[in-house]
Amino acid sequence: MRPAVLACALAFALAGQAHAAEHKAANLPPPTAKHPVHETLAGQSVDDPWRWLEDGSNQEVKSWIEAQNAYTEKTIAAIPAGKSLTERVKQLSITSTTRSGPMLAGGTLFFMKHTPPQSQPVLMAQAWPKGEPRVLVDLNANGGGTAMTGYWPSPSGRYLAYGTAEGGSELTTLHVLDTTNGKTLPDSLPWAGGGTTPQGVAWDKDEKGLTYVRFAPPPPGQQVRQFDAVLSHHAMGSDPANDPVVFGQGYSKVAEYILMQSPEGKVAVLANEGDGGAAEVFLKQGNAFNRVLGHQANVRGAHWVGEKLYVESFEGAPRGKLLSVDGEGAVQPVLAQAKGALQGVSPFADGFIVTRSWGPDWWAEQYDAQAKLVRRLPLPDTGITVGGVAAEAGQARALISYVGWTTPQRWVEYDGQAGTVANVFEVKPAADYGNVQVQRVQGLSKDGTAIPVTVISMKGIDANGKRPTILYSYGGFDIPITPGFIGSNLAWLERGGVLAYANIRGGNEFGQDWHAEGQKLKKQNVFDDFHAAAQALVSTGWTDAAHLGIRGGSNGGLLMGAALTQHPEAYRAVVSQVGIYDVPRHETAFANGPYNVSEYGTVADPAQAKATLAYSPLQHVKKSTKYPAVLMTTGANDPRVAPWQSRKFTAALQDATTSGQPILLLTRMNAGHGIGAPFSQRVGDAALALTFFAGELGLPETTPAPSSP
Repeated sequence: MRPAVLACALAFALAGQAHAAEHKAANLPPPTAKHPVHETLAGQSVDDPWRWLEDGSNQEVKSWIEAQNAYTEKTIAAIPAGKSLTERVKQLSITSTTRSGPMLAGGTLFFMKHTPPQSQPVLMAQAWPKGEPRVLVDLNANGGGTAMTGYWPSPSGRYLAYGTAEGGSELTTLHVLDTTNGKTLPDSLPWAGGGTTPQGVAWDKDEKGLTYVRFAPPPPGQQVRQFDAVLSHHAMGSDPANDPVVFGQGYSKVAEYILMQSPEGKVAVLANEGDGGAAEVFLKQGNAFNRVLGHQANVRGAHWVGEKLYVESFEGAPRGKLLSVDGEGAVQPVLAQAKGALQGVSPFADGFIVTRSWGPDWWAEQYDAQAKLVRRLPLPDTGITVGGVAAEAGQARALISYVGWTTPQRWVEYDGQAGTVANVFEVKPAADYGNVQVQRVQGLSKDGTAIPVTVISMKGIDANGKRPTILYSYGGFDIPITPGFIGSNLAWLERGGVLAYANIRGGNEFGQDWHAEGQKLKKQNVFDDFHAAAQALVSTGWTDAAHLGIRGGSNGGLLMGAALTQHPEAYRAVVSQVGIYDVPRHETAFANGPYNVSEYGTVADPAQAKATLAYSPLQHVKKSTKYPAVLMTTGANDPRVAPWQSRKFTAALQDATTSGQPILLLTRMNAGHGIGAPFSQRVGDAALALTFFAGELGLPETTPAPSSP
């Protein structure tokens, strides 16, 4: 790939001086050959003239990718606002040091620290609460191409396992560190999950070994097969090639495991068959892992609280309830369903803390040993997301992290006896966010479901019916849309633009019913909800179709594809990142597709195949249609969504559109799905998207004067 493309928008925007209207007629996309493929699915004839683009090793495909990158570079470079927007995004991205992922073990706090523009965060440790932080692992030496995929301290905190992956692939190798002297031990465990199935580690009670997720080692010279993950055990100092399988042999082709370890050394496993579904719960009893809860319990999470495993169950409780499992596997109710959707549980003092949400609002509650409510924690009432809760049983102080639309990452120490919080750490932003206002409107979906939409703008920016507006959502896999720091997106607001975030079905912000109503045969609800959110922005006077852009990634990229093919007249511009557009082929021709069957359903079921074909974006691209401007991005090493998804959809839209608006694709050759991406790539993504939207939605090149009251 060309150096300018590798630099993303940071390089694209520097040359941008020509007016957009002047370049569109001359700057045509590269031609794409058609090689007809015909097949039948669910009784329907499916044509796929773009299937040849699936073979990324083919020289013709490589040349096509290079030509598309050059076309994208040329088009983005011609946007007048690009240079100044990119510079402002860079400025806003250089905040003070950030912290994330707090975890307590044996009186030691472990966390990630990132100091922009450093490529990757650094793993830190400090004696909690008053110790001095010290560096444990710094992966920045090779320019940011190596990312940390996770870390797992031993019960005492003396040892720590951490995972690394290269080039965005997410395929993990585990390493072990002695935290007392900072030395990395010889143990190196390859094929330790990542990409299709999550990584996981649980230490032995005596800390002489660990259990970890592993794919079968591939034969020499061959790629690892990312199916049939198991749990293996490694004795420290032994040869990893001899690590025995201790659980999961034959469990599921698309097995996923979450390992949970108590401070006393007990181990539990949440086992999933693919993404988005309920887990089964297993306890390690002696040398065996015994199932204590099956799929019917609809388990979505768990945590050790003292000697018992507290399980988040949604069986008969769409907002969630807590069950306890003791060392013998006996299950007892702990906490009934209450107001708010259950999002997490952590040990605290002689009881526990739970995190809840209701739509875009999040909060945390303290309970005592009898599961009686002590209090709601004194955090901001609205506009924040409660993140990590680092706590240990028997200690009445916890570290709580939260973030808000205008509040960057903040850590507070919660005193459970006094009921107070005190700031421990906060990120200093690069600008003043005090003039940002947050409002809410409501859309009404096709079936009458109310859809909350958060609208963010600068104070004094009124709803004049044509504000350049970007609407974002996701809609799947139990993942909620939550308040997050707008960061460099302030560059958009400062020029009079508007940001909007929709809580559509498929996430879990209203509980598991909200998730289930956006799965499988009900996936169309997600797209209807998003359209309702967009119409709400128009009906409340914020914008119109000529000034409305939409953005999403991954499953949210599928959302973008469905939105622009179902309602091409409703949007002026679309940014879609690492998206799924040919849904049947995602399942049948890519490793991660079978893992997503629990969310999307399988096309082997005739009813599901019919429903899938009814929304799958690629199959609904129609010739001679005025499609909005589209910018797609993908990574050549993406293990979650095949990069050919973006290639095929780009070719189809370029062939079909009559709007004269650009259909662009950027492929990054040393990148993946975005997990663990270096800082420069993340900044480049932000600048690229805002530059594209600015050119298409008519964002002013200077900051507008405030409207009169």
